[in-house]
Amino acid sequence: MSRKLISLLMLSVFVVMALVTGCGSDTKKSDAKVLRIGTNADFAPFEFQDVDGKEYVGFDMDLARAIAKEMGYQADIQNVNFDGLIPALEAGNIDMIISGMTVTEERKQKVAFSKPYYQSGLTFVVRNDNDTIKSFKDLEGKTIAVQIGTTGANKAKEIKDATVKEFNSSADTFLELKAGGVDAVVNDRPVNDYFLAQGGTKDAKTFPEILTAEDYGIAISKKNPELAKQIDEALEKLQANGEYDKIFEKWFGKQVK
Repeated sequence: MSRKLISLLMLSVFVVMALVTGCGSDTKKSDAKVLRIGTNADFAPFEFQDVDGKEYVGFDMDLARAIAKEMGYQADIQNVNFDGLIPALEAGNIDMIISGMTVTEERKQKVAFSKPYYQSGLTFVVRNDNDTIKSFKDLEGKTIAVQIGTTGANKAKEIKDATVKEFNSSADTFLELKAGGVDAVVNDRPVNDYFLAQGGTKDAKTFPEILTAEDYGIAISKKNPELAKQIDEALEKLQANGEYDKIFEKWFGKQVK
């Protein structure tokens, strides 16, 4: 056999090996287990974009990534309008929702929920120069800003003679309050508290009264009970090994137990 023929054969072998190696790496990459996580990243301190707008951060985001890691998945976080999250889950475009979502009987008709991972409640914020509103009772007949699709929006609509203005994000509700377009903002307590802690106290104030006690849960399709079970198990492990407490303290301070 000539040297030229041997060289050609060896070159062919190298080409085949390169192709096989390349295909192998692509297959490995495509085989990675991905958990598609839906959120509305405009609900600080639970989910929002960092100052560079490159990453989704917050309590829910840290918890979601920890759950995915515990389950052996890669977290793929997708930003969806809040009122489009459940439809996206039902359509199979995402695997789970973690977005400060309150567990309600109405929502339980459409989705399955994990065990509660956070207890919240509704509070209200008014401008510093407002001395007439000091309780939820005082909101009667007033103009209130809320985030569309939330339990805060539902409760505000129950307030007697109140005019309710709905916005796509909690940030927009605070801007409207600052501009004088509404008398108050009704939202989840941690969201209002975070807004004030980040400098909002120069324009606004809140009161200790809490309307309702609400549990936040992770929503999963009813068609995927196995995933719901895995998420509950991962959440329990994170609470048992102290990882949940670390995430909680990072965003809210030390838990009072």
